[in-house]
Amino acid sequence: MRMRKKKNLEPRLAACARVNVPWEGAPIDWKAVFGNDHPLHLEIGCGKGAFTAAIAARHPETNFVAIEMVANVAVSAMEKIMEAELNNVRFLVVNAENLLDIFHENEVDRIYLNFSCPFPKRRYTKHRLTHENFLKRYRVILAGDKEIHQKTDNEDFFDFSLAQFQQCGWELKNITRDLHHSAWAEENIMTEYESRFTALGQPIYRLEAVNNK
Repeated sequence: MRMRKKKNLEPRLAACARVNVPWEGAPIDWKAVFGNDHPLHLEIGCGKGAFTAAIAARHPETNFVAIEMVANVAVSAMEKIMEAELNNVRFLVVNAENLLDIFHENEVDRIYLNFSCPFPKRRYTKHRLTHENFLKRYRVILAGDKEIHQKTDNEDFFDFSLAQFQQCGWELKNITRDLHHSAWAEENIMTEYESRFTALGQPIYRLEAVNNK
């Protein structure tokens, strides 16, 4: 079912113009957008922005680009960043299929895939953000030896992701099937979705994949 358009969506987006980057079909000059050459991290599917706001506040020395396909959702994340007065975050309301037309080769220093839709039905496999078709895109825009950090609550999707990364030649490390009882729990920043399901006792799966091209 299609999400109903939020009331006052256009005025809310207009109020967030400082952080909402229009895409006109060509690669974006991110150094010009941010006014510096800090490392560039990309979050694909930022949701309502809890993770985005927290990690950007923790790392002011890094620039963050957050992609969200649904404007209804993205506007809530934008408003969090505006309220927090963070200058190191920008948003794109686009489909991740367009990554190669948005970023230059080797431009991104890290990619976050937080609780991506698992698309459990087999006929939708190619829509999963860890399908080989997307991994090929990531390999182009991600600098050599840089990483993808993935988290999910869906074990089948996690196993699929592990297999896809291995099949495509990525190096895997720091894998856990119970993030909140692991060595990485202390440094973890939770998304809204993660907080809800962790409270219900759902284990969180996490991995890091290195772009060893």
